[in-house]
Amino acid sequence: MKKLLVALAALLALAGCSAPGNEGGNQADSQKLTVAATAVPHAEILKQVKPILAKEGVELEIKVFADYVQPNLQVVEKSIDVNYFQTKPYLDAFNRERGTNLTIITGVHIEPFGAYSRKLKSIDDLPDGATVTLPNDPSNNSRALLLLAKHGIIALKDPSNELSTQKDITANPKHLKFRELEAAMLPRTLDEVDLALINTNYALAAGLNPTHDALLIEDKDSPYVNYLVGRPDNKDDPRVQKLAKALNSPEIKAFIEQKYQGAVLPAF
Repeated sequence: MKKLLVALAALLALAGCSAPGNEGGNQADSQKLTVAATAVPHAEILKQVKPILAKEGVELEIKVFADYVQPNLQVVEKSIDVNYFQTKPYLDAFNRERGTNLTIITGVHIEPFGAYSRKLKSIDDLPDGATVTLPNDPSNNSRALLLLAKHGIIALKDPSNELSTQKDITANPKHLKFRELEAAMLPRTLDEVDLALINTNYALAAGLNPTHDALLIEDKDSPYVNYLVGRPDNKDDPRVQKLAKALNSPEIKAFIEQKYQGAVLPAF
């Protein structure tokens, strides 16, 4: 009997020792943070953030997407914690159309939006009846139209309306023919069309240099900041706040300036 009691006591002691270990394992798991991003420049910037967060006890897992819809849907569905790829006008349009309530956490950088061509050396060479491709999502479609309007290629009813559409065009003196496509597809149209309005992340991924190759480009005062975005239930999570702080750190600012040479600009 005495041996049995000793054995039971030993088992209980082992159980007591293993409990904190399990809790420690759960705690370690809770320090992982998943973030959805497009490849360039967002995932590249996040890779620089990864060792900064590791020192803060957060394991950053970067999931790369080629579109602008799934990164939001997966955060809404809680498959992914946060995302980093979009501007406020895009987020506002997504929330409005999908009935979601994703929220901005912090601004990180600006990607000046540009117009590109493999057929033209100057925007002055744009021919009458030219074919122009634009992003088909509402915010980037408007952004493309606003850029064209700013340079006098078309006229819009309200040049400050961030949700302008083709219906708002009041003058099209060159009789441009517009084709709307998914943003990621636009670089592939350069051999077929006269002009393509392309988001900088997709331009960079296609080997274009916005500061040298764009015939038109937004200036440094562009309001289209790219944000870290999450849900109301996790925006104040300590892991998320550590990511936000790291994205706004001097190290990341220096990386953006050195890596992209003006094609991507820090927003902080």
